[in-house]
Amino acid sequence: MKTELPNGVMLNAYPDSIDGNLAGTVRLLQRPELADVFSLFYILPTVFNSDLDRGFSVIDYDLNAALVSPADLQALDDLGILLKFDLVLNHLSVGSPQFQDMVTKGERSEFTDFFIDWNAFWDGEGELHPDGYVVPSPGHLAKLFMRKPGLPILRVRFPDGSDRFYWNTFYQQVDVVDGKHTYLGQMDLNAKSDKVWDFYSETLAKLSAFGARILRLDAFAYLHKEVGMANFFNKPGTWEYLDRLRVMAEDYNLILLPEIHSEYGTAIHEELSDRGYPVYDFFFPGLVIDALDSANNEHLLRWIDEILDRNIKTVNMLGCHDGIPVIDLRGNPAAGGTDGLLSNDRIDEIIERLLERGGRVKNLYGPDGTKISYYQVNATFFSALGESESRLRLARAIQLFMPGTPQIWYLDLFAGTNDDEAADRGGSGGHKEINRTNLNADDVDAGLTRKVVLDQLEMLRLRNTSDAFDGELDVIATASDRLALRWRNGETSAMLEADLATATFTITHVRAEQQTVLAYD
Repeated sequence: MKTELPNGVMLNAYPDSIDGNLAGTVRLLQRPELADVFSLFYILPTVFNSDLDRGFSVIDYDLNAALVSPADLQALDDLGILLKFDLVLNHLSVGSPQFQDMVTKGERSEFTDFFIDWNAFWDGEGELHPDGYVVPSPGHLAKLFMRKPGLPILRVRFPDGSDRFYWNTFYQQVDVVDGKHTYLGQMDLNAKSDKVWDFYSETLAKLSAFGARILRLDAFAYLHKEVGMANFFNKPGTWEYLDRLRVMAEDYNLILLPEIHSEYGTAIHEELSDRGYPVYDFFFPGLVIDALDSANNEHLLRWIDEILDRNIKTVNMLGCHDGIPVIDLRGNPAAGGTDGLLSNDRIDEIIERLLERGGRVKNLYGPDGTKISYYQVNATFFSALGESESRLRLARAIQLFMPGTPQIWYLDLFAGTNDDEAADRGGSGGHKEINRTNLNADDVDAGLTRKVVLDQLEMLRLRNTSDAFDGELDVIATASDRLALRWRNGETSAMLEADLATATFTITHVRAEQQTVLAYD
């Protein structure tokens, strides 16, 4: 049985993306221009207490009082808006109560097995480094999927002066001042510990009480770790963890949305769907850029046909808090890269165009620190389209006629451009800040006078309120430089007819024999 997602339109923003705090977004959603535009809101994890990675290093899942109040959540509920939150399965901040208890009490802490003791994990499976940590054997090391150069470990000083090494896939920093150690980073959780599952259960209850309907499972594919296997989407362990969590979530009527970036050729999206989970459509952003840049519908239509044939339940987006996915379009490297949604050469051409338009890149690394491949390109979607308002309008229309639940990045709604100054200020890790510009009240007022913004709101309102999108999608045969998609539900229908070369299009909506035509050129 496949999980059905809510079929409305979803806003996506940080709590402070609009006018400084979540109350600013509430005020935006209460404006008449936004009436009936959104019925869901994905609030990024600075809604909780966190200390880095713009929220994805969670300290605890209590509300961040500096940005959010219970009154804000109540106001969203009064607007009829369902909420989506993140549950970061793989890790917690070193600022978490559990980690702080461990470094304060050492062996007396009840949380010593809450995190993964690196040397205990690899005991007998490698050589001891002079600095005291185990270096896994070459066979094991070759299987590890690295998110940063070097081994994924953090040296932790215990109260007795001894050093312990803990698994740390993502960020880490240690400062020593006058012999005192302070830490910054994200510590991998030990999913073999009952205490971790007790923590998940407590967190599900807390998020449900905040009004959550959907939980995005961030970094879930890293959670299962086993000697002799990779540290990314191990099977069957990952499925066992997901299914265990799904049973827990059902008690709170929560939908789990696993988030994963992987090549199309690995077919992980198919496995998730076949097991009943909805999936993120990370293929769509690159495909729509390809369709508009090449004025060719072939590859986009192939993906739409697959979604329909396999009945894949998706959340799709153009831009988001992260980058524009590119690695996802590739085939499985083990199969020679021949079975992707796009050829490797075509993907490389897209990347080069996005870089020419001001995008920045994030790479993956091998165990020796060498770059493997581009992971994503960071840019606003408007800038990725060459800052063409007509292309942004058409990209949005295509998104709204795609199968799945459309998720709308706030900055794309306002046709935001690349913020190079913010990216530069962020240093080596600042690439993502190019697409995270906060908007103040004046920015919002000015944006709501722009045609490209008002046109998007008009289309979003139609998508959010029309019964047509609760029905079936027909893909109408056209020339390769055209696109025609029609949703039908009884006597209600919505039809998109687009010219990919000129980025002009019409939307025709019919309800109870009343026809409305929206034309955009």
